[in-house]
Amino acid sequence: MNWKKNEEITIVIDDLGNNGEGIGHADGYTLFVKGALPGEKVRVRMMKQKKYYGYARLQQILTPSPDRQTPLCPVASACGGCSLQHLSYNKQLAYKEKKVRDCLERIGGLDLSEVEWLPVLGMEDPWHYRNKAQFPVRKDKSGSPVTGFFAGHSHHLIPVDACRIQHPAINEVVSHILGFMRDFHIPAYEEEQHKGLVRHIYVRRGHHTGQIMVCLVVNGPSLPYVEELTARLREIAGMTSICMNINKKRTNVILGPQMRPLWGPLYIEDTIGDIRFRISPQSFYQVNPVQTARLYETALSFADLKGDETVWDLYCGIGTISLLFARELERRGQDGSSLPVGKVCGVEIVPEAIENAKENARSNGITNADFYCGAAETVVPELVSQRKERVDVVVLDPPRKGCDAILLDTVVQMAPEKIVYVSCDPATLARDVKVLGEKGYEVRKVRVCDMFPQGGNTECCVKLCRIG
Repeated sequence: MNWKKNEEITIVIDDLGNNGEGIGHADGYTLFVKGALPGEKVRVRMMKQKKYYGYARLQQILTPSPDRQTPLCPVASACGGCSLQHLSYNKQLAYKEKKVRDCLERIGGLDLSEVEWLPVLGMEDPWHYRNKAQFPVRKDKSGSPVTGFFAGHSHHLIPVDACRIQHPAINEVVSHILGFMRDFHIPAYEEEQHKGLVRHIYVRRGHHTGQIMVCLVVNGPSLPYVEELTARLREIAGMTSICMNINKKRTNVILGPQMRPLWGPLYIEDTIGDIRFRISPQSFYQVNPVQTARLYETALSFADLKGDETVWDLYCGIGTISLLFARELERRGQDGSSLPVGKVCGVEIVPEAIENAKENARSNGITNADFYCGAAETVVPELVSQRKERVDVVVLDPPRKGCDAILLDTVVQMAPEKIVYVSCDPATLARDVKVLGEKGYEVRKVRVCDMFPQGGNTECCVKLCRIG
């Protein structure tokens, strides 16, 4: 089709895409329309055309969906963070379940009639849940520092005063820092010129402990008026760690290689179940603590541990899943002491995370968990060869890109009875499940967990068992 750019046409939206955008058709040609919902008749403006599909901008909703709601955030449509605020929460959950189903069937080639599909894990209150924020800092038109989020697929900053999915304490921290920058004329980063000082404000908060970590990412060797900054931040309840990260490179990577404490330790702590975890700035820790506990409970139930198994956790981070499994593999002595029976081996590529994991094991008195640093696809084959032991369960919790092909081959060679796969990307999950299916493993259970309410991403847990 050859519409002119900015030409307006009317279409009906049929479905939602991977990122929550509406999908409609005009004379058989597929159009993606951000902000449109299935069932809606909409007026759109043509923006970009490719051979088989194109993009259009929503101009007018002629027939609104009964599932449409008014976003809580005034900049939800412009900001790239929350792509589904205009959709009722029940329908958000249904959309995410459908996305996982479609990927497993279409990419994974699964017959889901043979799979036990557990009810989706949604939230009672799907707001103010995030325990981590990374706010870019830039100048507004008057030259004052502002924070916000980049619009989708751009570096255009949408100013946000108070993000509705962040915990309120995080918004309070950001307000204090912006006030400090204005009062002491601390320059915000200018990306195009690679000038200015403060690039990002990075905040973490422990859900159960209330501990707060603040990290200012700066484009220079030092930060002026540090004493005043720390004095202001220490007024906030729960403030535990204030640090500075130096990143002087022209890069989209947020954190640089140098981390310096300004006040307090270089970590905070939080708990999942009865285990206390130490979290450093570089460590991966799930952003939704309520749903994290439910997701990991699902992973434990899928593993169905008897007590004497050997478990390998191949993307272990700071040891969250590893230590929960290790605790499950302990038995209690008559005096109440822990007597480890089964054991866990965790592997992670980030050195700081492995140090956190080891310290977390020590501080919680867990002795049946070992941790190794390195890329799982490199480290695991050598370790398995050295240890010459039976492997009963493998836990996979990879990044969005999924598992390395060499790692999947290694997992198959380990021949565990069960694989528990925790995924943040249904497409790469389905790809990996297909590979494992071709090598003797079948999917038995699936449960979707909404880790990111108001956004298009989703998390899920899958149980695979060895055939024969």
